[in-house]
Amino acid sequence: MVKKIAVIYGSDTSEWEVSCRSGEFVSSRIDEYKYDVYEVFARFGKWELVAMRPSNSMRVPFPEGSRPEVDKTDFSVTVFGEKVKFDYAYIMQHGAPGETGLLQGYLEMIGVPFSTGSAFVTAVAFDKYSCKSYLRGNGVVKLADDVFIRKGDDIGAFSDRVEKELGFPVFVKPTGGGSSFGITKVDRKEDIPAAVRYAFTEGETVIAEKGVVGRELTCAVYKDAEGPKALPCIEIKTFNEWFDYEAKYNGRSEEVCPAEIPDSLRDELQKTSIAIYTTLGCAGVVRFDYISAEDGLYFLEANLIPGMTNASLVPKMVRAAGIDLTSFLSTVIENS
Repeated sequence: MVKKIAVIYGSDTSEWEVSCRSGEFVSSRIDEYKYDVYEVFARFGKWELVAMRPSNSMRVPFPEGSRPEVDKTDFSVTVFGEKVKFDYAYIMQHGAPGETGLLQGYLEMIGVPFSTGSAFVTAVAFDKYSCKSYLRGNGVVKLADDVFIRKGDDIGAFSDRVEKELGFPVFVKPTGGGSSFGITKVDRKEDIPAAVRYAFTEGETVIAEKGVVGRELTCAVYKDAEGPKALPCIEIKTFNEWFDYEAKYNGRSEEVCPAEIPDSLRDELQKTSIAIYTTLGCAGVVRFDYISAEDGLYFLEANLIPGMTNASLVPKMVRAAGIDLTSFLSTVIENS
């Protein structure tokens, strides 16, 4: 029996448009001979069927305003009078609820397998402060010092701690979120309050993280039948002061794949990425970002649902590894 795959994209955050591009791309690359593919746009509780592509058939889009709604009681949809119950969810929601564990919790409760780690793993790994706290002290990788603040706390006291404990520059960032939304590089104490308020537009908790100087590198890990495997590494060379939204999405960076780095650093990146993937309990494909500084490799964050457009980092890694992307997606589906 052909497995019915629901690719869920869109989100409740600033990243929803990026998520749509990723979801549409993944949907177009899932094996058309092995799976029925259903594209589900999910935003603020309304889940609609955007298009369907039965195996060995053409994609059938549904116009806005007449899209079938997903029945969340059993994760199904009725199309042309026939009820279709999804067998698997390929989650492509950047941000909430797909990267916060909420969507995973729903799918766990109704017994539908999905493409990421569990609700617990997702919730811990998505939050930058929680993820670093989980990894801190286990010797897997270096972590930049940081200071944490929750909305409602004293920003003045927070600024004092940043100056005393971290020095400058620092990056003030929401603990959740991605695509560099809400992040500010801060070089002076008097600029911290504005940076914190900006970060709070993306969430309830914020960290200031000590700036680390070095080469920005990233490596993704996925799981096949034999266990976790690391993909080729990429070095990111930004034309801006740092790898912000403009650099990521408006051509202000160069992505060297595979990274032109010593074999020893490449091996360390891949080994470290597999260790973090295993320590956190990840599943599916996860990308890990680092700074390679003079005193070692520093972990920045885990991207639990990395971008998946044709120009995104993970597809570039897959191509550099000599793996067919459709085959790669089938591996993710069958081993998560």
